[in-house]
Formats: sequence, structure tokens, C-alpha cells
Amino acid sequence: MPIKPKQVTESLKSALHAATDPIGTVKKSLTGIGGIFSHGVELATKPIPKFFSKPGQKPGIEAFLEQEEEHGPTPVKITCIDYGPSYLNRMEVTDLDEFLAAPRAGHVHVRWLNIDGLSAAVVDKLQKHYGFHLLAAEDVLNVYQRPKCEEYENHLFLVARQMTLLKNKLINEQISMFVFEDTLITFQEMSGDVFDPVRERLDRENSRFRQSKPDYLLYALLDSIVDHLFPLCERYGSAMEELEEAITNNPQPSEQQQLFAMKRDLSALRRQVWPTRELLLALERGESKLIGPAFKTYLRDVYDHCLQALEVIESYRETASGLNDLYHTSVANKMNEVMKVLTIMASFFIPITFVAGVYGMNFEHIPELGFEYSYYIFWGACLSITAGLFIFFRRKGWIGGG
Repeated sequence: MPIKPKQVTESLKSALHAATDPIGTVKKSLTGIGGIFSHGVELATKPIPKFFSKPGQKPGIEAFLEQEEEHGPTPVKITCIDYGPSYLNRMEVTDLDEFLAAPRAGHVHVRWLNIDGLSAAVVDKLQKHYGFHLLAAEDVLNVYQRPKCEEYENHLFLVARQMTLLKNKLINEQISMFVFEDTLITFQEMSGDVFDPVRERLDRENSRFRQSKPDYLLYALLDSIVDHLFPLCERYGSAMEELEEAITNNPQPSEQQQLFAMKRDLSALRRQVWPTRELLLALERGESKLIGPAFKTYLRDVYDHCLQALEVIESYRETASGLNDLYHTSVANKMNEVMKVLTIMASFFIPITFVAGVYGMNFEHIPELGFEYSYYIFWGACLSITAGLFIFFRRKGWIGGG
């Protein structure tokens, strides 16, 4: 019997209510996974990358800069949030060179620089200004990296995967992060994310957020990415409940295709969540001075949520497998019912066909052929045989209520 989503623990349900919602465009495009799946699922796809690394090419981003010069510049959106205990300033950066050259105000404790879109020129300017490693800069542009954490002398480099549903597709987006003493830089492949609740928390003056270093901001971003998995998985669970009912009542081939699509999506989720667990564990157990001891407790909480998400994904994968077995069982039962009806109908006609065959032979001397009422006796015998078989089948429970 498939596992039902209602079996999710109370702690998981509370996490679901606390989890962040997708971006505004996602909210407008979704009416629930059940509605999407009822019209056919578009499988999780990856956009064709503008940047690609050739085997054996020189490490760094020089090759990416050449590709960008050949194909044209990539439009990006750069936003900056500077904040401190009693200060907050949001701005959109239009001239990156001027922005990097301008001095930072003394009351700014933390700067969060977010870049939507991947541009080799932008990454090159930020790499030269902040001095992060060339290999890390290459990983920013060479997307589809596995979630990981790399520690350098004066900064941390992290790769996380943001899983969202957008226009009926499971989007697997790479989020690259650089953590410095007083700066956090995030690179996203496209506009839109699950960080709006974090931005709203920054508006609260004199909050713990405002008084903390970038490690707390890093924790909040990772927590949003992990917590967003719960409502995402719950929508798959709701769709499976609908499919279970449909398969039980009247299985159709399209429903099996929907199951296969969901299994592929859930497998993609598992492939990204599993290394995210290792990323969080490396951060929590690491010895980097950029991650304060006080915030490792918060990272352990995110790690626990990640384990819960893995358990839910595994549960739904088993549910999908169980529904696939249920589909085959329902189809087999439906076929058995059809064969049962055909067999009963054949059973009614076999004895009648036998009698008709005997007296339909072209022998000259068949005693009953000359009898005046033979025709009526034949029909009486046929009706009697049929009625007898009907009563027998009904008593056996093969027809009606038994």
C-alpha cells in the first residue's frame, strides 16, 4: 500500500507552515501541482548554458570572457543591501566600476551584493576587486556544480542548488556564494529566488539580523533554500493523492506517464539535496573564522531540516513506486473483469452452440428432426440451459451479489 502524505510528522508540518513561498512569478504560474499534472507534466529541464568549458582548457575565466565577446554581453541585475544595527540601504547598481570605486560608509557592518544573471565580465571585475580565487570564479560561470563548500585564506566559496517550480517545470538553479569578513556576494543564474522573507527580516531595525556578521545572513539564505523544499515536496504529495484516487477508480496510460515524470523530478531533488546535507555538515564542522561558533547551532538546525527533506523525498519516491505497482494491479484487475465477462458470455453460448451443432449436421436420419415440436423443444432446452447457468453463476458469486 503506498505511503500517504498525511503520514508526515507534526514537526514536518510545522516546518511546512514556516517554509518560504516561491517568488511572485511562481505564485502566479502555479495552481497546485495536481492541476499541473492533470494536464501533463513538463519534465525538469536545464537551459542551454551560454558558457561552457572545453576539456583541457586553461583554468580561470579567460575562455568565458572570449565566449562572451563572441556572443555579446549578458544582461545582469545587480542589487546591493548595506545594513548595520540602525542602518539599511537598498540600491540597484547600474555602474559596477563606479560602485566598486566608491568608499563604503563606516556605519555599514555588512554588504550583501546579489547578481541576477551570469556575466563573465561582471565576475571578472568582482574577482579582481575582492580577490576571490580564479577557480571559484570559474565555478560560478561553469554551472551545474555539485553543492559544496571550499575554504580559502580570506573567504569561503559555496555552491547551493535552488529548486523551484516555474511554468510547470522543476527549475534546478545554481546559487554561488562568496563569504568575506563583512561582505556576502551571491550569484544567481536568473532573476527570482526564495530570499524575499530574508529581505523582509532585514527591514526590522535593531534585530539580531542587523547586529550579526555575514555568517548569519549566509545561514538565513541556506535556511530559505532548504525550507522551500518542504512546500515543494508537499505539492508532489498532493498530486500523488489525486493520482492514487484516479488510478484506483479508472487507470489510464496518461497517469502512468505522470508518475514517471514525478519520479524523475523527485530523483532530481534527491540528487541535489543529498550533497546539500554534506555542504551544511562541512560548514558546521569547519574551522573557518568567518563562521562564528554561535551560528553553528543555527547551521545544525538547517542540517536537521535537510535530513527531514531527504526523508520526505524518499517517502514520496517510495509512494510513486507504490502507485506504479497500484497502476499495474488496477489495469490487471480491470482486464480480469473484462475477461470474466467474456468468459461468462461464452459459457452461456457453448452448450447452446453444441446443441445447435448436433442438430445442424447434414445427416439424413436424425430422429428428432421429424418431430412436430422439435423447434420449440430446441428453444426450450436453450433457455433452460441458459437459466440454469445463470443461477449457478449467481450462487457462486460470479454474477451479481452472490
